[in-house]
Amino acid sequence: MVVLAVLLAVGAGTIGGVFFAFSAFIMQALADLRPAAGIAAMQRINAVILNPLFLGAFIGTAALSLAAMVLYAMRTQDSAAVWLLAAALIYLVGSFAVTMRSNVPRNERLARLNADTAEAAAYWPTYVREWTAWNHVRTCACLAAAVCAIMATASN
Repeated sequence: MVVLAVLLAVGAGTIGGVFFAFSAFIMQALADLRPAAGIAAMQRINAVILNPLFLGAFIGTAALSLAAMVLYAMRTQDSAAVWLLAAALIYLVGSFAVTMRSNVPRNERLARLNADTAEAAAYWPTYVREWTAWNHVRTCACLAAAVCAIMATASN
């Protein structure tokens, strides 16, 4: 269980760090650019981030979360398992589900736009505001999941 908790903490912390960077400075830097430049940069980021390293950490942490849920079902009286369950649920809902239901659809809409059009420029402030708000949720969820996974190691 300790190995699972450590891996879950590292995965959630890593993904949380990526999301934190977007919340702390990347989105502000992109928003400060001319809309066409900011849009083009974000479109490129959204294409490049779909790589084995990021997806391995993002989806791998979701898989570890599912494993933690199975472990909890087998050891419901164990306080470490309760912390692992909390980490798993927070990551799956606050990071994975929010990404799929909130951030990815916005990314897909942005990808369909030509960065140099008036339509894209009009959508850009809405995209930045809404995407960043949901990214704050993902950031907090990942960091909370990492803390819960760390608590599981302390409870063991």
